[in-house]
Amino acid sequence: MELVTLSAPASPAAEAYRTLRTNLHFASLERPLKTMVVASPDIAEAGSQVLANLAVTLAQTGKQVIVVDADLRHPRLHSLLNVPNGPGFAELLTSDVARPAPLPTAIPNLRVLTSGTTPAIPSDVISSTRMSALIQELAGMADMVLFNTPPVALSSDAAILASQVDGVLLVISAGRTHREHAQQAKDVLARAKANILGAVMLNAS
Repeated sequence: MELVTLSAPASPAAEAYRTLRTNLHFASLERPLKTMVVASPDIAEAGSQVLANLAVTLAQTGKQVIVVDADLRHPRLHSLLNVPNGPGFAELLTSDVARPAPLPTAIPNLRVLTSGTTPAIPSDVISSTRMSALIQELAGMADMVLFNTPPVALSSDAAILASQVDGVLLVISAGRTHREHAQQAKDVLARAKANILGAVMLNAS
């Protein structure tokens, strides 16, 4: 998994991410879009890939962007963005002492709040009463905050978080995402009253 927006900025794939950035801009003209979950129905790395590349394109326009690794089961963003996975998202929700801040990355305007220490029951942490306040705090620190979550159809974490942000982007991986999982994810998000912005398809031929 790579950041094609950095390694091959002139490629069709990188241009597709810039098109996605533009589409999200137009989608937010009538309804502000400042906090967003990016998740796959069933392929965790697909959601992480889209989130990271989209974040890069947003940061390249001069926007201040924070990406949050809210996948407390299998965090990936620290590896993608080459930062240590120290105290982060989990500690902000569970500790009265630790106040970790988003870390700068090698990409101007892009910071990352890593997942932090893996908790025993991730869904309990995601359901914390502190979550709403944390989302607002992060939104006050950036122009756009993107949350990475576990697959929607495989845990409740994504739906819990999706119900509290401005929008959700689903990531479908052609040939890998199961049709029933995609439908299940849509149904789960609808029940959570999440604002489903649309879907992105990876590996389409």
